Amino acid sequence: MGNNYKYLDPNHKYTDKNGVLYNLANIKDEKVLAVYESLKVSKRLEEIYATPLKIKGSISLITIHHYLFQDVYEWAGKTRSVNISKDGKPFFQGERFEMGFKYIDNLILEYRNIKSRNKKELAIKLAEFLDNVNFLHPFREGNGRVQREFLRVLALEKGLTLNLNPADNKDVYEKYMNGTINSDTKILTDLIFELLEKDR
Repeated sequence: MGNNYKYLDPNHKYTDKNGVLYNLANIKDEKVLAVYESLKVSKRLEEIYATPLKIKGSISLITIHHYLFQDVYEWAGKTRSVNISKDGKPFFQGERFEMGFKYIDNLILEYRNIKSRNKKELAIKLAEFLDNVNFLHPFREGNGRVQREFLRVLALEKGLTLNLNPADNKDVYEKYMNGTINSDTKILTDLIFELLEKDR
């Protein structure tokens, strides 16, 4: 499975001439940056796990991104200004973000109007969320981590826990990647249903 991004960035808005993302630590090596980013974001994830940010609407995607990546990138919490694709499949056009965010707001409203605590029904809706937020892909980097936290908090609203990033579980990761890249809501629904648990 490929993992390549292609984007229009003729003025090097996000990367230097070697393709390394500009970062607050001025790191010039891609591998070093990956480690640095992982350490900084993991620390922020621990904090946000302890005190989750309340979902106020689609704007909370931006709030979560800023919180997680504030130590690494100047553009933390800012929507991308380039169009990107993965494995040749384009994500949502940045010029239409306003429409995309409004659609996510509608999904949040529908989710909150579900009175049932039926785990399957909630898994179907959360999978729809994940598919649409992934297609929106509003940030140049960090979309996966933001959408997993976004869904975790939405599950908490219904008294459920959802960990889409369990440690050392390649099966979950592969299903997650397969479902999101191929926009396969059946795979995502089954995965989320399997992982949803009652909040202790």
